[in-house]
Amino acid sequence: MTHDYDEPPADDEKKLPPFDIPAEQAVLSSMMRSSRSIDDAVDILEPSHFYRPAHETIYRTLVDLHNAGKAHDPIALGDQLEKNGDLTRCGDRPYLFEIVNSYQTVGSTRSHAEIVREKAVLRKVLAAGTGMAQGVHSREQTPDEIIQSAYDTLEGLAGLTDAGDEDLSIGVDIMATVAEVVDIRENGPKEGLLTGFTDFDSLTGGLQPGQFVLIAARPAMGKSVLGGDFARYTAVRNDIPTAFFSLEMGRKELEKRFLSAHATYPLHWMKAKGPLDDDKVMDLIEAGKDMQASPLFIVADTGITLAKIRSHCRRVQRQHGLGLVVIDYLQLMGGESTGKNDNRQQEVSRISRGLKKLAMELAVPVVALSQLNRGPEQRQDKRPMVSDLRESGSLEQDADIVILLHREDAYEKESPRAGEADLIVAKHRNGPTATITVAFQGHYARFVDMAKT
Repeated sequence: MTHDYDEPPADDEKKLPPFDIPAEQAVLSSMMRSSRSIDDAVDILEPSHFYRPAHETIYRTLVDLHNAGKAHDPIALGDQLEKNGDLTRCGDRPYLFEIVNSYQTVGSTRSHAEIVREKAVLRKVLAAGTGMAQGVHSREQTPDEIIQSAYDTLEGLAGLTDAGDEDLSIGVDIMATVAEVVDIRENGPKEGLLTGFTDFDSLTGGLQPGQFVLIAARPAMGKSVLGGDFARYTAVRNDIPTAFFSLEMGRKELEKRFLSAHATYPLHWMKAKGPLDDDKVMDLIEAGKDMQASPLFIVADTGITLAKIRSHCRRVQRQHGLGLVVIDYLQLMGGESTGKNDNRQQEVSRISRGLKKLAMELAVPVVALSQLNRGPEQRQDKRPMVSDLRESGSLEQDADIVILLHREDAYEKESPRAGEADLIVAKHRNGPTATITVAFQGHYARFVDMAKT
């Protein structure tokens, strides 16, 4: 039987990408017959692993029905597909019964799912190779761009090849956890990545591998400055490879800010004609040498996406090691929408979850800057709250640490706290919260401990 949703015929069968329609049908047949088969399939497959779009839609719908605790036989499936407006393009009800009758047992779901996933991996490899060949022949891309495109195509490939194989038994590493607890009790907790802010580092123990840290503030509070302080202290002071992504400022502007902060050379001096102070110029030169020798990797790209950030980070990690990632700032990221009905809140939620996943994958802290909504400005007390996080409540949920940055003198020029700033640690998944006061030295584009003023 043929259908209008089948893959188009090809003159040369060898040109078709790898796929196995009977294996896809066998998986879906088992899923329609057994809840356990759905669990087995979900452990191995993603919707995108299916070659035939109709099968991808059927798979998604079966999983949704199962998660909702509803029946998932061909009749219930057809009814749900019709409600979703997908029934016709999935072959209508006769094709659902054709699938369920294509394979009569349910005990081989995992082996059939492995076949489907293997074909998906091969298609990704083929797509990467084809893209590189086209890039070479078109001569429209540089070699670096061709390689970058291949990295993006192969994104997540390692996870595809071993999905479902991990041993989930607690016995795998529980004794290692016991040993870790004993070590902490005897020697104290291991120090995380220090930020240079003494009270913050004491409160948190430093930033830990796998943490997603959010620095949030209203515009002009200095969140870019604080993110830069974290990156500069890590890379320039401690020689730890750091990737800094800016979606707002150009590379030269960032370099001037970092130089000003490191050399204590007033930022406005770099932008206006005036007398040269030989001592200050030497400080600037020495700071330039420090930065040049540091493992600070700056990517200034207003159109960067999460996929590109992940690819850049993996390349830095592979070539130099990686200790910290800073992204300025989250709301400027785009290109992650996957559905025609997506709104910005859903898109930001996906980015937020993706950044937490990135931190876990790379085993480094990922610090993302975020804007707050206008809530603080509409209250008599201008101090920000976690509920002011803009566009998505998932930001608070995904973040391990939320730092709300506040400066009284941004609202009251004559404030007795002029030059002070509060780092409000409003969420700390593994420890206490607190408000930490630091000094804001805007002319040097930096924050410092109060004791250093």
